[in-house]
Amino acid sequence: MSPIIKRRGEEFTLPSKYLLFILTVLCSALILITFNTNLFSGPLNSFAGVFVVPFQKGITSVGTKLKNTTDRLESISKLLDENEKLKKQIDELTAKNTEYEQDQYELTQLRELFELKSEYSEYPMVGATVIGKDPGNWYSTFVIDKGSDDGFEVDMNVVAGCGLVGRIIDVAPHWSKVETIIEDKAAVSGMVLSTQDNLVVEGDIQLYKNGVIRFSYLHDDADKVTPTNKVVTSNISSNYLPGLLIGYIEDVQTDSNNITKSGTIRPYVDFEHLTNVLVITELKKKAN
Repeated sequence: MSPIIKRRGEEFTLPSKYLLFILTVLCSALILITFNTNLFSGPLNSFAGVFVVPFQKGITSVGTKLKNTTDRLESISKLLDENEKLKKQIDELTAKNTEYEQDQYELTQLRELFELKSEYSEYPMVGATVIGKDPGNWYSTFVIDKGSDDGFEVDMNVVAGCGLVGRIIDVAPHWSKVETIIEDKAAVSGMVLSTQDNLVVEGDIQLYKNGVIRFSYLHDDADKVTPTNKVVTSNISSNYLPGLLIGYIEDVQTDSNNITKSGTIRPYVDFEHLTNVLVITELKKKAN
């Protein structure tokens, strides 16, 4: 704590560094006088013993405390500097770790696309990246970063993960818009892979909150279709190439007409997390 000095009714604080300097000079002067002169010998010896020596001890004690305080402040300053350096290192490592995780995610996506391309090797494909989507949690419609300049056309099929995403519905030179199979107005002619029975897959955004979409018009007289049966695009589909995986049967019920069946399908594609897709650059041949 710095001493307060009064002068003509005013107060001002003497900084600690100046006080330390004054006390040091005074102490040094008294030490020199004590050891290099005989000023305090004889009659003044008692005065020195009573006043000067205790004063020197007091100055020495104050100086020692101030030095210890200064040393502690220097240590604290060093610790703060080291702490700041460690924070910077942590920030750098966190950024590098985030970048590494992003690279790992992208690598996983690319591996999945490569495996998917191998699975549908009979179809020519071009990769594209999702650059925009409609509001909401689900990728019911979205925009990709390639268009007519890359050979894309309306009705080209889009796949990702291990299944069908949807089809292109609008094309510009450098982008394309994709409508997915979960969109409310979407309809896909499908087929139960194990039984070859046809059905219609219908998009339903509200229903997809539970991870499923609808199917209807299933003719299954022998009751062969059961949950977990795979569903693929059928040959009679007007916009989709045959054999593309859509999903698997989640549940099935007989309709009130006792002729057809309906139920839900769980798609293979995760329509909440779409980053990269493959566009099949071959159109379904239209019937004449």
